[in-house]
Amino acid sequence: MTQQLLSVEEAALRLGGVSRWTIYSWLSQKKLRKTKVGSRVMIDERDLEDFLSSCNPERKASAPATAAG
Repeated sequence: MTQQLLSVEEAALRLGGVSRWTIYSWLSQKKLRKTKVGSRVMIDERDLEDFLSSCNPERKASAPATAAG
């Protein structure tokens, strides 16, 4: 599986259209992890999913288990 990196703007859209400044705020507070690619700030899709799970514990509990393989 390839690693999907999102720009700050793409991550903001995935979170329902929050502002990019909100994303930068969460990054500076270390609520959301960032990946630097050159001078660009990118967000790994898995880190975004982890962030969502930490914000909404019911989401993690109700997520169906997937079989590895």
